[in-house]
Order: sequence, then C-alpha cells, then structure tokens
Amino acid sequence: MTDPGKAGDLLAQIPKSEKGLPPVHLWNPDFCGDIDMRIARDGSWYYMGTPIGRKPMVKLFSTIIRRDGDDYFLVTPVEKVGIKVDDAPFVAVTLLVDGEGEAQVLRFTTNVDEEAVAGAEHPLRVELDAQTQEPAPYVHVRSNLEALIHRNVFYQLIELAVPREIDGQTWLGVWSSGQFFPIGPQP
Repeated sequence: MTDPGKAGDLLAQIPKSEKGLPPVHLWNPDFCGDIDMRIARDGSWYYMGTPIGRKPMVKLFSTIIRRDGDDYFLVTPVEKVGIKVDDAPFVAVTLLVDGEGEAQVLRFTTNVDEEAVAGAEHPLRVELDAQTQEPAPYVHVRSNLEALIHRNVFYQLIELAVPREIDGQTWLGVWSSGQFFPIGPQP
C-alpha cells in the first residue's frame, strides 16, 4: 500500500520518456488504495490539503493520470492510486484561433501546457446545469480525460459562435477542424 506521506515515491516510478506521454493505458498494476490528492475545479492540485505549488511537479503528475469509469488514478508501471477530481483534471486556460468560418481551427492550451486542437479527436461539449442552466464547457484532451474550459476562454468561444440549424432547431456553435460544435440553442 502506498504511504500517503510519500507521493514523491510515485514520481520516482515514472519511466523517463524521450517524447510523448507515458503509456498509462498499457499499465495495469494492482490498486494500492487512495491517496489524499485532489484536483480542484479551478485546476489546482492539492496533496494532504495543501496546494502543490511547483508547476513542474503538477505537470509530471498530470502525465500519469488515468480515468477508469468515473474514477481517477495516478498510474505507474508498479502502482495505481486513487485521487479525487472535483470536475475535470485539466482546465483550458487559453485559446488561439487560426482562420475563420468553417476553415477555422481552435487550439486550446491547458493549465499543464498540453494542447488540444478542437476536432474529431478533441471534441467540444457543453453541459447545462439542470437547476441554474449555467453552461459547463469541456474539450477532450486525451484518452477519456477532459479540460473544463475556463470562463474567459468560453467567452471567447461565444464571440466566435455562429448559428446553424440542427434537426430543425437553430443552435449557436463554433467551427474547428471542419466540424461544428454546438454551444447552445439560439434564443
């Protein structure tokens, strides 16, 4: 069982990679229990209730996160520990727009400097809170991991939104990589 006071031991187990992310999808070690690590909705990482202030450490941990069903884990070749994620493990904090109209390409960067170009491999989706109707926009980052799109970045998307009819209803949405992503029905 992983000692919750030694999250640094997890870091030591991450194989060094020349490029790309570790192949966490190929690793199937035994589950070693939960550790007191949490990713807040704003993308801040906490260990034992204390913020992890070193961005390089957060970036390294972010390379070994995996989602199985509704649960999140940090996975190495020899250990799998559960962590808590309040919403999504990443936050899309910047948006670069190349081109316009249907030829437009939207490039998101996360709080851990990972890029996702909205398109078939990285779709956008928006959930509406059932009670408040507040939108929660997401972009797929990798495997089954998403980034919550920061409010300021979502406002940029709204500025880019254009109407399009889908199944007899007019929706506002954005184009990226030749695909239309609905944001919400046009009022």
